Amino acid sequence: MKTLLLTVLIACSPWGIRAQHKTVMETQQKDSLEISLVLENHYFNGIYTGDVNKLREIYYPGTLLFGDVKGQPYAKTLDQYLDGVQHRQSPKDSGKPFKGSILNIRTVNSIAIAEVKVKMYDFNYHEFLSFHKIDDKWVIVNKMISDVNE
Repeated sequence: MKTLLLTVLIACSPWGIRAQHKTVMETQQKDSLEISLVLENHYFNGIYTGDVNKLREIYYPGTLLFGDVKGQPYAKTLDQYLDGVQHRQSPKDSGKPFKGSILNIRTVNSIAIAEVKVKMYDFNYHEFLSFHKIDDKWVIVNKMISDVNE
């Protein structure tokens, strides 16, 4: 009984709350770092080099992509998107500038949103990428994209 009472007191004390909050913060930081690595090593790199295999690794099958490009509606399946990447000249091969930037990552348990910018060719994409952690791996489950003026 004393052990139970002591456990309850510690859990409800400021120290117990801080310890729980610290664990949540550490988990969110770890998840954000993992998503950052997915974005840097696979997403941006795959777009830059045109490597559809690298991109396919980080997309959940059946992912849909929506938004607008040059003021026109944009809606594609993952297969349509990857086919376009495969059949265009990659930014790397074109020799034109490319920049991918992470603006923000928000995680809640097994879901996350990454806000990124991708500058390539004559496009300046502002994107929201929805992630879900499946089998201990962060994958993109939805992509929202808008070509913006800067």
